[in-house]
Amino acid sequence: MRSTHIRFVVCVAALAAAPGVLMAQSAPPVCDAGLTVPAGFCAQVFADRLGAARHVVVASNGDVLVNANPSRGGAESGTGVGPGGGVILLRDTNGDGRADLVRKLGGAGGTGIAVGGGYLWATERNNIVRYRFAVGDTVLGAADTIIRNLPTGGHSAYNFVVRGRVLYLNIGSRTNSCQQLDRQSKSKGADPCVELESRGGIWTFDANRPGQTAADGKRFATGIRNAVALAWNEPANELWAMMHGRDQLAMNWGFSDAYNAENPGEELLQIHQGDDFGWPYCYFSTEERKLVAAPEYGGDGKQVGRCAAKKPPVYAFPGHWAPNALLFYTGRSFPAEYRRGAFVVFHGSWNRAPLVQDGFRVSFLPLAAGKAAPPPRTFADGFASEAFKGNRTAGPPPAGQRNHRPTGIAQAPDGSLYVTDDLSGTLYRISYQGK
Repeated sequence: MRSTHIRFVVCVAALAAAPGVLMAQSAPPVCDAGLTVPAGFCAQVFADRLGAARHVVVASNGDVLVNANPSRGGAESGTGVGPGGGVILLRDTNGDGRADLVRKLGGAGGTGIAVGGGYLWATERNNIVRYRFAVGDTVLGAADTIIRNLPTGGHSAYNFVVRGRVLYLNIGSRTNSCQQLDRQSKSKGADPCVELESRGGIWTFDANRPGQTAADGKRFATGIRNAVALAWNEPANELWAMMHGRDQLAMNWGFSDAYNAENPGEELLQIHQGDDFGWPYCYFSTEERKLVAAPEYGGDGKQVGRCAAKKPPVYAFPGHWAPNALLFYTGRSFPAEYRRGAFVVFHGSWNRAPLVQDGFRVSFLPLAAGKAAPPPRTFADGFASEAFKGNRTAGPPPAGQRNHRPTGIAQAPDGSLYVTDDLSGTLYRISYQGK
């Protein structure tokens, strides 16, 4: 599909001031977000300066709810909702395509967020809380703490999916690769990796029972280093995820910079109860196109060993793109080719250094009968300038350069997509305007 460079501003199916009522769009969209999207699509800024806007959901009336993480900094909001973090409500009440009601509903902030069945769940630091929430509400009452005192340190996004009464929780690993000395050159891996007893996988909890701790969870799947991108595949009725692959193959184990930049592949996982995807013993080699033994466990980039018994991914993207959100499209407003495919939001990573960073995009992977139907393609790009990508520490680029890291994604009732940015606090809306 031909792509055009489209600059991003404001437009969305407008929302009435009365909750739950959708107004007709009052004027053709002005698409000036600075993003490159396929021909026929429009990318706009729905809101900005939201702090570290992480994951996002859209209520049935079109209200947008974002969880902003206080620990990640982020741009200060002009409306006073950031960078302190917490749940933010956004609504376009006058039909001009920009959120004019921007309100911090409360909470300490984090990554995960979900809405349904009269409740709103959110990560607040290392807790999962639940609020009573009716569509159209603009205030929240007191929260119930559903899961408290989750382990700190290492990968601690604690994002989740709520499905009925079941809460599927990502508990990321504490370490990079379960070394005896974490992230130290040539340090061997702990064998067995005891960390897997409590981290590095997906656990299930009762979504509505307050007062649970990590010990109350039941391990659903293991061998998953960190799955910030966790989603329910509605057509398939099952849980899927994108895993953040391990780091430092060059720094700690002498692989070339070029190999390190592309390995391990970022894995798309189809998750069933009891699955084991191999971390830390294995990683996905983009050269061998399969799981291979990690060097901490005697691997050389080619040996398979115990990895033959681990579940392989459905697909693997290039290394260190850092997938932070996953969405299976079920809308009707996009062209038919996008229906039931997967959108993946890549945040970008430092570990491709000294080569240029990559990621910073939304990709689309076609699916057929639950299988990948590659090749994937870039759906939205232009979030970050080349100067920013070349900065190993992801610091500020030169004046005038773009500095955004896409993080979350959600589908609206009208079929459009919202994408968050946790570095500059921008909330984008992408809609289809073609015929």
